[in-house]
Amino acid sequence: MKFLRFSDNGRVLYGFTDGERVFQVESDHYLLEDPEVISEHHMGDVRILPPVSPSKVICVGLNYRDHAAELGMDIPDEPVIFLKPPTAVIGHGDTIVYPAMSSEVDHEVELAAVISERARCVDAGEADEFIAGYTVLNDVTARDLQRRDGQWTRAKSFDTFCPIGPFIETDIKPSNLDISLELNGVLRQSSSTSNMIFTVQELVEFISEIMTLEPGDVIATGTPPGVGEMKPGDTVRATVEGVGTLENRVESSDNIQ
Repeated sequence: MKFLRFSDNGRVLYGFTDGERVFQVESDHYLLEDPEVISEHHMGDVRILPPVSPSKVICVGLNYRDHAAELGMDIPDEPVIFLKPPTAVIGHGDTIVYPAMSSEVDHEVELAAVISERARCVDAGEADEFIAGYTVLNDVTARDLQRRDGQWTRAKSFDTFCPIGPFIETDIKPSNLDISLELNGVLRQSSSTSNMIFTVQELVEFISEIMTLEPGDVIATGTPPGVGEMKPGDTVRATVEGVGTLENRVESSDNIQ
């Protein structure tokens, strides 16, 4: 099932989609096998929102073998993690704002896991019980600021630097999915989640030993090779097989009121 949050006449609503039809349900209890449908909408008549409103987004650096090879870096012994603030989150179709203090903003397509219930010290073998499903995430990064600062907080945390969506796919296995990104229709990133160094389940175990994961929290599982620059006016499409395609346009902060 592809679960989504959407707005209609200013109201935040929940539902699932089948092609161009959106079936509204009572709440975000998207794990129900047979949710009661309240009403039906057409996809073109609603605004798609970020599929969750997380308390935090936990991201993983250097988690693809082919990306490590591209960079000439050793495989890490344990996951390298960092946080994005919830204020960075935007949805499918929203605008990525290119900040004035950066001159090198990159795209990074990622598979993201959405947490379904509070998780603390979860064993990898039980991790699937705490995952609601999967969505697409673009870990937008001000690369010049990342190099300048020597740490990643500023570079990763600008408003609009965490597009997520458009849906949460609740019925898919994450271990062998094609993952790709197109910039202005040109393929820039392409790999498979089978190239991950640490599995989703291993990441849930590692992270939940550090911090409590709350329902709706998002774990971004790393990006494959081909990371590169975006410019104002560009359109970026991030795709994960079976999960969906997340599309956003980049605009200069000078053009945003």
